[in-house]
Amino acid sequence: MSASAIKILVVDDEQPIRKLLRAGLSTQGYDIIDAPNGRTALEEMANASPDLVVLDLGLPDISGQELLRRWREGGSTVPVVILSSRTDEPGIVEALDLGADDYVTKPFGVNELIARIRVALRHRLQEQGEKPVFKTGDLSVDLVRRIVRLGGEEIKLSPKEYDILRALVQHAGKVLTHNFLMKQVWGEVQDVQYLRVYVRQLRQKIEPDPEQPRYIRTETGVGYRLSEAD
Repeated sequence: MSASAIKILVVDDEQPIRKLLRAGLSTQGYDIIDAPNGRTALEEMANASPDLVVLDLGLPDISGQELLRRWREGGSTVPVVILSSRTDEPGIVEALDLGADDYVTKPFGVNELIARIRVALRHRLQEQGEKPVFKTGDLSVDLVRRIVRLGGEEIKLSPKEYDILRALVQHAGKVLTHNFLMKQVWGEVQDVQYLRVYVRQLRQKIEPDPEQPRYIRTETGVGYRLSEAD
């Protein structure tokens, strides 16, 4: 999918932000449609069939979370990148649990948003054909043979540590909420501190510097993201 073929729906009630995003994203070759409210967003989603949505949570008529819920319940898998205020952690977590792919907090840089858009589009394409061996930096994870290597040396992980890493690898570049990870690994939501203990142990084994993680990044108050390092 070339950038020139990608259609992005921008949903935000602030005209200056819509204007900023139209200008910034258009320079990257994206086709931009914008909507000032939830009602228009529903119409554009149905009629224009965008390849990705940039969605503000604080809309005047229908909340971003409700729009996302309707789209996912309707079977849409279009990638959604959330725009939210920096203090709206509960709203961000709810949106991610409803199926959003990523988020950017206001104020934000257009280049940061463009990077998140590219990751979300790439991740959705990768879901169509998961690679058996994932590599990022010096870390490699063989999802078929369940072998983890760092710099060519095999790393021994506990079953729960591996399950956490596997979930992060399968969604590399995407932020995963605490609840999502716990459901993936334990089948139910646990005390979040339980997850943090395992992530800390995992970092001790795969991070060159566990105090400054290169691979497993913390999204404060939200969850974790596996960084796709060069």
